[in-house]
Amino acid sequence: QVHLVESGGGLVQPGRSLRLSCAASGFTFSWYAMSWYRQAPGKGRELVARIGSGGSTYYADSVKGRFTISRDNAKSTVTLQMNSLKPEDTAVYYCWAADTWGQGTQVTVSS
Repeated sequence: QVHLVESGGGLVQPGRSLRLSCAASGFTFSWYAMSWYRQAPGKGRELVARIGSGGSTYYADSVKGRFTISRDNAKSTVTLQMNSLKPEDTAVYYCWAADTWGQGTQVTVSS
């Protein structure tokens, strides 16, 4: 059974940083691309970043240059380092892999 657990969300001031982690289990982690999505209030869920099984990455234009996705296959974890956060980054952030969603973690950027 695939299981994804996000952590690291919280309240942060604009311009500060947060680091999200997603711990995965129940599948062969190294074989799968891992993705981070987010959903802001009243909006649809959008892809933020993805890292392929070989390490290739994709970023939404809105986060390029500020967010970095990485993976640790030995620990079955994927991390999203978020720098220079903006109020518009406020959302619930979800980990996605193997057709499964995590439960999400709230990120709020506000002064």
